Amino acid sequence: GVYFDTMMACTVTAFIVLLSNPTYGDRSRGASLTQSALAMQLGDWAVHFLTIAIFMFAFSTVIGNYYYGESNMRFVTERKLPMNIFRALVLVFVFFGAISSLDLVWTTADMLNAGMVIVNLTAVLLMTPQVVAVLKNYEAQRKAGLEPIFKASDMPELKNLAAWDGTDEVTTREFWAEYDAKTAERRAAKKAKKAKR
Repeated sequence: GVYFDTMMACTVTAFIVLLSNPTYGDRSRGASLTQSALAMQLGDWAVHFLTIAIFMFAFSTVIGNYYYGESNMRFVTERKLPMNIFRALVLVFVFFGAISSLDLVWTTADMLNAGMVIVNLTAVLLMTPQVVAVLKNYEAQRKAGLEPIFKASDMPELKNLAAWDGTDEVTTREFWAEYDAKTAERRAAKKAKKAKR
């Protein structure tokens, strides 16, 4: 998602705008700048296409970000009141974004993104001891000559792990031994084919 959104969609949009030879510093910005650039490059039908595309992108972004937020709220608490407050805030911000000026929306988004960065960096710092413990476990397995497999039961001091409970076959040594054997067979078969040529 990040690759297609940032690298592909944003880069293509930037090139379309730059190839339309825009006048810098005029009033057209954001979606209207992109619409006029697309119309210049592809014709008037592109304006309507872009309107639909922006609607779909905005709608899917709101739904996706709401899902992330609700998942995080459920991780923090299962109580209904905080969840209802979160839902009301989402509705307020969606309405606010729809009726506010472009400058105010972008400024608010930048401030809230900065807040998200602060929260995420704080969480990363708080999780550093767990990350170091998992890294030491990994390095100990590598030193012992084993394919590193992490299971939550190996580190009981780490609490609230929903993954790595040992039920997924990918977290077993047998899976990786079989995988390594199949990989070695394929390599041997390729070498044999090359040798015959």
